[in-house]
Amino acid sequence: MASPFTKAVVSSMRTLYPECLADKSFDNTGLLLEAPFLRERRNRNSVLLTIDLTKAVAEEAIQNKHSVVVAYHPIIFRGLKSITLGDTQQHTLLRLAAHGISVYSPHTAVDIVPGGMGDWLCDVVTGKIDPRTAENYTAGSSPSSITDRSTSASESSPPVNASNASNDQPADPSTPKPKTKRPTNPHRAYSKPTYPRPTAAFHSNVLSHKRSVITPSPSAALSAANALTDSDTYTSENTGSGRILTFDTPQPLTILITRIAHAIGLPKGFPVAIPQSSLVEDILVRTVGICPGSGASVISRASSPPDLIFTGEMSHHEALAVTERGGCVVSLFHSNSERGYLWGVFRDRLEQHLNGEWEQTRKQWKKEGGSWEDGIEEILEDESVEVVVSERDRDPYGIVVLEESEVQGITLGVGTESEDDDR
Repeated sequence: MASPFTKAVVSSMRTLYPECLADKSFDNTGLLLEAPFLRERRNRNSVLLTIDLTKAVAEEAIQNKHSVVVAYHPIIFRGLKSITLGDTQQHTLLRLAAHGISVYSPHTAVDIVPGGMGDWLCDVVTGKIDPRTAENYTAGSSPSSITDRSTSASESSPPVNASNASNDQPADPSTPKPKTKRPTNPHRAYSKPTYPRPTAAFHSNVLSHKRSVITPSPSAALSAANALTDSDTYTSENTGSGRILTFDTPQPLTILITRIAHAIGLPKGFPVAIPQSSLVEDILVRTVGICPGSGASVISRASSPPDLIFTGEMSHHEALAVTERGGCVVSLFHSNSERGYLWGVFRDRLEQHLNGEWEQTRKQWKKEGGSWEDGIEEILEDESVEVVVSERDRDPYGIVVLEESEVQGITLGVGTESEDDDR
């Protein structure tokens, strides 16, 4: 049987982000792995949030004995004809099942709901998220706006001549140094974003704007979501794929870029595309098309092309088409347009709802006499609930910045040449 805590997590997720709202034309959401309860390996009443369920994240879940991994991106997208250790993703699923850890994926349901990931990106652009007063959420103990410094072992010690390495004799000074045009051990800084939390104190400074949905959810899905939550929350005006922001007054692109940069923790950089005939300082933006992840196809359905597209990634030709018509693009790398929502909104929202759901589950258990088979009562007697964000989850892409201007034998710069250059 499954853990009652896992069932409480699934119930909370389905209430907060109804599965019926997900785009089932391609998406695969819901409970993707239901692990059996293992009395001998009882896990904590805790949930690990991640964008991608990688091997590193799975190991984190196992080490910390979480009961459930909520992975925004589905680790299973298509039907499986077999489950073997030879496939890396299936290997991860098998390991988690063996340790009694279930996997749930909400994906596009999170994008679509009001107050979801799409609206979070709107908040970033309009200034609802304040980098000056917000509490920064970082992975582990990393400080805000950190860069991971990556160097090789050979940077901390002088090179050894292979001909005399075995007898520890000093290198022959007469031996000519090899000529190279590439750095062998450059210092690099690898960007690692951090994420601030929205704060009520900054709401008064939100840029005045109108917000609309690009593709409203089907009426049947809206009705099902309202029936599930016993509410009238979901409407065609606030629920659906993509968002269009229309500012009351056109805004400088530089201001919007600055807001975005601060909201994702001042990384070393991210791609911005503008028309070749324009200067970034001169561009004003009235409308912004927004979609997390790979959002070009969603934003292309807008009734008219927006001045700025803000998304996770676009192909070269998609971005070129936008700039050729006079528009602009800001892309954050795919999952960096999504990960901040886990820190800023998702974690607190799920933990708050799950606390109530778990309390109701425990009350029901006591009402029924407080006896479950297979040691389930040990879990139900534990009133604790914890939701944490993965410290190992990260976008596969980062920005690598060379911090040195010298290549061995060559000083890089305009009008400079190395004495060792061949002439």
